[in-house]
Amino acid sequence: MFTGIIETTGEVLARRAGLLRIRPARPLKGLAEGESIALNGVCLTLDRSRKGDLEFRLLPETLRATTLGILKPGGRVNLERSLRAGSRVGGHLVLGHVDGKGKVAVLRKVKDTATLEISLSPAMGALLVPKGPITVDGVSLTIGTTVPGTRRVPGTDCFSVHLIRHTLSSTTLSGKRPGDEVNLEIDPVAKILRGML
Repeated sequence: MFTGIIETTGEVLARRAGLLRIRPARPLKGLAEGESIALNGVCLTLDRSRKGDLEFRLLPETLRATTLGILKPGGRVNLERSLRAGSRVGGHLVLGHVDGKGKVAVLRKVKDTATLEISLSPAMGALLVPKGPITVDGVSLTIGTTVPGTRRVPGTDCFSVHLIRHTLSSTTLSGKRPGDEVNLEIDPVAKILRGML
């Protein structure tokens, strides 16, 4: 369980044959092998920590269903350790189970804020609630608007989120460009309610 409040970013050092090695921008102290860490919103098990670098093993399904399969050395990722019982929840409850990928349609910066528009499948779009939570590459955000059947990317729905200065400076979202894929996790409560209907 996570909150979507990013602790630090990390640089991809290597990704090959199911192995992913990351160097955090600032040290994550007290890590234990086997603990859960969300990497761009994907819950992974820490396989090994060497001199501050983190190593993870990736299954073929993880590579297929998330954007971790397209990471390249030099790329940046968002990192968050799992929530401890009794901790303050600053974002929203996040499982680290990616529901699907979206695609950046627009990133519009105005002074020290930005609006990010993301296209996604109509099946995922049907679960979005304006002013409800969503996780984009592991970052807890609030949905601004939703647009079913958008013309910007035919055959997809679209939603927008607003990014404040802190989010832009402490996550990887400020570097996104149109066409970039992102991991999306829909609010778990919305998924449960949809499943009950």
